[in-house]
Amino acid sequence: MKFGIPKETKPHEHRVALTPSGVEALVRAGARVWVERGAGAGAGFEDEEYEQAGARLAYSRQEVFSRAQAVVCVHGPSPQDYPLLRPGLVVMGFWALPAARPEDVEALLATGASVVGYEIIEDAHGHAPVLTSMSEIAGRLAVTIGSGLLLNEFGGKGILFSGVPGVPPANFVVIGAGALGRAAAQAALGMGASVVLLDRSVAHLRAAAQAVGHAVPTMLASPANIEKAIAFADLVLLSAAVRGERAPLLITRDMLKRMKPRAVLMDLSIDMGGCAETSRPTYFPDPVYTVDGIRHFCVPNLPSVAARSATLALTNTLLPYLLVVAERGFAEALRRTPELSAGTYIYQGKLVHGGLGRIFGKSAADLATVLG
Repeated sequence: MKFGIPKETKPHEHRVALTPSGVEALVRAGARVWVERGAGAGAGFEDEEYEQAGARLAYSRQEVFSRAQAVVCVHGPSPQDYPLLRPGLVVMGFWALPAARPEDVEALLATGASVVGYEIIEDAHGHAPVLTSMSEIAGRLAVTIGSGLLLNEFGGKGILFSGVPGVPPANFVVIGAGALGRAAAQAALGMGASVVLLDRSVAHLRAAAQAVGHAVPTMLASPANIEKAIAFADLVLLSAAVRGERAPLLITRDMLKRMKPRAVLMDLSIDMGGCAETSRPTYFPDPVYTVDGIRHFCVPNLPSVAARSATLALTNTLLPYLLVVAERGFAEALRRTPELSAGTYIYQGKLVHGGLGRIFGKSAADLATVLG
């Protein structure tokens, strides 16, 4: 099996799909690996390390795609790269296709390639191991960055996140009790903030409260409760998501009027369309904008600011699936690995993900039947 690892092209994306040790594991499994020059530099992995691991260096993005049978990315290629795709090629990455434009999905289907989305790889227990690894990093980073955005020198009101004796801490509202929300709540509690957790599912709230390990106030994420919670919040984190679907719209522009002036809204569901009506993707070094007095932070690839740690975590969760592909080929890997099958949007130009079909009004083929 031939694998290709391109350099990421998304703005301010510093991660790479695999570490040199991950590449070495693939080579030992009998695979051949091409890595685009400079692909790992942002995460602190030099070209020489990949060569020592057994990879061959490619001198262009085109070379990576043309030599590989499976291209392993952090993010799925942009529509500008679709001419590089071809029938039989497998492309793996965070695609976020439910939030894509219909014409881009049509163009992707027309390439005849197979598309695997890390965000929908799911095990028998309903866990998403690859997505969870990035969500946990994003949750911790959200607290680090969000607490800074409350300070004067970063445009905030001058609120100390943790408070001090005699001065209360910041009010931190987390909407979405998944892996990202739980990680953020844990980090915030560790810093001494006052945390409230909301979710549409009581079961999710119960599990999150147990995982956080503190007596965290919880609320059902109804419109009325969301309005009530954000009215007293200094920092709001939106981390709600429905796997394989567009993020739910939870905060309208009218609801912003209930928030404190210069409060901070962090929408980390922005890669799946965002949970606030006023959210739009932002990037460093200018990641904040203001709407109706509320400061918005909506960076879709937040784990990239800790690129080395994120690349190590991504390799840990992704490598077991890649080894099956290396040893068995992609079609057989899908037959043997239900998680990988669940993560496949498109197989050889055929839509095989029912949720994506519902979003775009297309019929989806049964993957098992397509595989024969």
